[in-house]
Amino acid sequence: MNQIEVVNDDHRLAEVVDYLLTSTSVAVDIESNGFFRFRERVCLVQLASSETAFLVDPLAIDNIQPLGMLLGDRSVEKVFHAGDYDIRSFDRDWGFRVNNVFDTMIAADFDGAQHLGLQAVVEEYVGVKLTKSPKLQRSDWTKRPLKPEALRYAADDVLHLLHLRKVLSDRLERQSRRAWVQEEFTRMESIRHAEPDREAAFLSVKGSRNLDGRKLAVLRSLFQFREREARRRDRPVFKVIPDFALIELSSNPSVRLSNVKGLGWYGRHPGSRRLKAAIQNGFKSKPVSIPKRSPKAERISPEERDAVRSRLRTLKAWRNRFGREIRIKPSLLWPTKSLDRLARDPRSLKSELASPDVRDWQKLEFAASLGQSLERLS
Repeated sequence: MNQIEVVNDDHRLAEVVDYLLTSTSVAVDIESNGFFRFRERVCLVQLASSETAFLVDPLAIDNIQPLGMLLGDRSVEKVFHAGDYDIRSFDRDWGFRVNNVFDTMIAADFDGAQHLGLQAVVEEYVGVKLTKSPKLQRSDWTKRPLKPEALRYAADDVLHLLHLRKVLSDRLERQSRRAWVQEEFTRMESIRHAEPDREAAFLSVKGSRNLDGRKLAVLRSLFQFREREARRRDRPVFKVIPDFALIELSSNPSVRLSNVKGLGWYGRHPGSRRLKAAIQNGFKSKPVSIPKRSPKAERISPEERDAVRSRLRTLKAWRNRFGREIRIKPSLLWPTKSLDRLARDPRSLKSELASPDVRDWQKLEFAASLGQSLERLS
């Protein structure tokens, strides 16, 4: 039976980090509060050796810097499952860098696994069936004390990762794909958190492309109103007013608020007064100028457009054939963005090989075959 230890003081964290720095690999995961708070933050960091899950409570610890030292140490491999979000969160909250990464979800993908969730992968490769409570998956990890079932849930996210890593690494070695995933892991080290563009963030709301300049001005005003309310109430924006309600209000600013789903308190007096004011402010504002699309893509003739589509189908068929042969997801073998560009200009393979979208292992394994296919298309 693996041990679980809660680490909630500075001295013990330093001791745990010193111990883990002697390890070859350490499993890592986090729990956050993004479903409950306006400003998301890391509320628990799970670290595991082969015997123990250390549940680090950053809400109780004054000096979290030893954790950053561990994450940045290249002599210790950090094993994640779907670690993209975790790495961004470490950067966002503390500016920590994560070096020497192994991601079991990526490894399973390159092994041809059909289901990539942690539960499915652990059961398939390790033979352990994890029980994941949907309630705990969406719980508020800000709250203390953490209940025993929450601690077990958090520990299960890391206790099997080192075993899983060994199984997957061995399988990829036998298939000569270990170098493939290593390049993906190295790329993960450069992941950083990026703050959204506050000025243009309202344009990312689903449905905004269908609005004209006047309605976009209303959407912008409503979006900013929602941000202020979410910050004031310390709630995530989607729990204040959902995106679909913003689009409905922007599309029809005179709609009766009681007829719009998702408004809750803001659809009734007195909350409706402030919402109506935001709508009016947007309606009175200068219409938003919609950036025009680059005309370059529009100059293509209907005949050439059909030819591009035909070439793209051929290139995807090439990729699909390889995917079936080696039992791997075709999208992993060559980037779709690159195939799109090659379909437009089959003579551009040389420049594509210099694209950051294309991996070194893809060039080594598939560029020659791709070049032959492109020659037949020219």
